[in-house]
Amino acid sequence: MVQTPVAAIPLEAFLAQPETKPASEYIEGQIIQKPIPQCKHSSIQGDLTACINTSLRKAKIARAFPELRVTFSGRSIVPDIVVITWDKIPRDETGSVTNGIFVPPPWMIEILSPKQAQNLLTGKILHCLDSGTELGWIIDPDSLTVLSYQPGQQPQFFANPTERLPVPEFAQDLNITIEDLQNFMMD
Repeated sequence: MVQTPVAAIPLEAFLAQPETKPASEYIEGQIIQKPIPQCKHSSIQGDLTACINTSLRKAKIARAFPELRVTFSGRSIVPDIVVITWDKIPRDETGSVTNGIFVPPPWMIEILSPKQAQNLLTGKILHCLDSGTELGWIIDPDSLTVLSYQPGQQPQFFANPTERLPVPEFAQDLNITIEDLQNFMMD
């Protein structure tokens, strides 16, 4: 699928439009629709979200959200997974989560889909890092590799099945490997 941007509109006009399926993102004045996820992508996304939440949500450290729109620094994107620390999750007076994330997620994860441009994903992560995100991953399900991005550092490449993948400081007890990602696609 080729992602074709349409004419530029203001961010406010984009946010006023109805949501699309799959989601559309607003990047540098352009609206770009995300590709439809395939089985490998969805398997990793669902199980990785659950894995992160099993470790971090119960302890009220952070929560992983799949396909959650985050709007900040002139962009509105929908990463495959965002992890928001507990204190940054918007809540109403009853403690229920509310809609709208308007801060960069501390951790964002993108899962490469067939025919998706990796440079677009890298650009999204770099924008997030420039705005305050601590860690970004791009997972390639076909090659079972991960590119990890942190502010002010060269990206790291992970392919060793048993090597622990980097996680943000708030998630240091979380242990995820390439082998885990492979197992998410096995069931």
